[in-house]
Amino acid sequence: MSNPNENNPRSREYKGPRASFKQLIPYLTAQKKPVIIAAVLSIIGAGLSLAQPLMVGQVISAVEQQQEILPFATILVGLIILSAAFSGFQYFLLARTGEAVVLDTRRQLIGKLLRLPINEYDQRRVGDLVSRAGSDSTLLRAVLTQGLVEAIGGAFLFLGALVAMAVIDLPLLLATLGVLAFSIIGISIAGRRIRYATTQAQQRVGEMSSSIERALSAIRTIRAARAETRESEAIYKEANQAYDQGVKIASLSAIVAPIAQLSLNIAFIVVIGVGGIRVASGETEIASLVTFVILLFFLVGPLLQAFGAYSSVMSALGALARIQEIMALDDEQRDPAPEDRKPVNDIAIEFRNVSFQYPGDESKPVLKDLSFQITRGQRVALVGPSGAGKSTTFSLIERFYEPTSGQLLMDGQPVTEFSRDTLREEIGYVEQDAPVLAGSLRDNLLLGKESASDHELIEVLEQVNLSDVLNRDSRGLDAEVGEDGIMLSGGEKQRLAIARALLATPEILLLDESTSSLDGLNEQRMRKAVDAVSENRTMLVIAHRLSTVVDSDLIIVLQNGEIIGQGTHEQLLKSTPLYQDLAKHQLLV
Repeated sequence: MSNPNENNPRSREYKGPRASFKQLIPYLTAQKKPVIIAAVLSIIGAGLSLAQPLMVGQVISAVEQQQEILPFATILVGLIILSAAFSGFQYFLLARTGEAVVLDTRRQLIGKLLRLPINEYDQRRVGDLVSRAGSDSTLLRAVLTQGLVEAIGGAFLFLGALVAMAVIDLPLLLATLGVLAFSIIGISIAGRRIRYATTQAQQRVGEMSSSIERALSAIRTIRAARAETRESEAIYKEANQAYDQGVKIASLSAIVAPIAQLSLNIAFIVVIGVGGIRVASGETEIASLVTFVILLFFLVGPLLQAFGAYSSVMSALGALARIQEIMALDDEQRDPAPEDRKPVNDIAIEFRNVSFQYPGDESKPVLKDLSFQITRGQRVALVGPSGAGKSTTFSLIERFYEPTSGQLLMDGQPVTEFSRDTLREEIGYVEQDAPVLAGSLRDNLLLGKESASDHELIEVLEQVNLSDVLNRDSRGLDAEVGEDGIMLSGGEKQRLAIARALLATPEILLLDESTSSLDGLNEQRMRKAVDAVSENRTMLVIAHRLSTVVDSDLIIVLQNGEIIGQGTHEQLLKSTPLYQDLAKHQLLV
């Protein structure tokens, strides 16, 4: 029977880069001071721990020789209290440092996620990207709280115990180490598998998060289609895959604990058995055997700690591989800005033989040899059927993508000669779906101009006929708009997006279907508002409703990524059959 998931891209194994221990070092050195303090505390704590069995031996010897034991007992109690105090402070310091490592990692990831090239968002699932900043980064905490720094003190404790045990009884130590060697080999093998399984598990969690984000973003559509069960089942399958990987990690981790415990038990039996024989034969003393037994636990304890640290580090490396995959991506290119950019001519936007196809999809050119000019101050419209390439043209103007061939110029200068930031400062862009961010009216408007006063915010809302939205909530500008603007109508969301663009007073306005969700009355009011702000400003509009653009200075007709006509409304009615058909269907002829 075939596997139903074998052709499912979500079920494929993770093929991304693998992280190495060396790549963990920068995360630790970023917190150098607390890590060093914790390491010093760990070494001091190890020294205090090593002194305890030696002091126990002194207490036993004092009892055997009928000497005063109070001084030794007092020192022993003091050592125990100091060791506990150092351990507590070290734990707090490590926990806080671990949180700092997670915070730094998340800050780096968030900065990277918001600066990736646009095509990366086209190719990746949003939920998986969010998972890397959330659950993946959390696993790095274990490197500190359960891992490397404690291993430093553990190594010191291990070596100290080893030396002390060798001094007390070398043959007994060799017998003990023979038992422990087998556990080290077994745990090393399990650790490597834990690393791979953790990478797979985090991949599954990322896929599940993406599916949940996808479903919740379309919850009304899902409810209306009565598709809750189907969507739930699909997400359940991904949750089950994450569960299976989690169980695999648990089973591998479960191997580590029994091996370690078994080795400790056998070593203890060997020490008691062989040590008892040596005490009976007079080759060692009772006090030495008791000290040796206590040191055995100090020897095995760091080993168990090291095994746990190894598992934690392997898990962290699995998550780090997914983090590093994103961090290794290039940011959207930041071109150097000229010191003083001066327009060469009054051609605001010019396309010279521009062609474009999306990366990785060479068989489907979206734009083919586009050439046109928009004079500064003109109002130009792009029209044509869906899929003609209108929105892609806007994406090239905003430099979300670069032309595959040809050249794009602004004010007579190639746009590659100045920075994207400089270009976008001069352009106001209203997307087709008019995205509204969760938050308040003020939050959404200030995206367009961070320094805008309340008076400016209210004024621009009035310009786009949103006074009623402002007045229907007592909080005014601080009224919440809900997730994805759910508390606004489609038309209100579009007008809010236009207000946000107008607030920045850009020299060029790009409006992508900006009136598609407006009724006739509000469309008319919106056109008046746009007319008012379009004076001395270049405007490029995408529209399906020709009634909104018939008075444009220039109308460019696109079909299948090519320009098939340019001119005014009257000129195109005579020269371009597609435009004639569009006008007839919209009763404009």
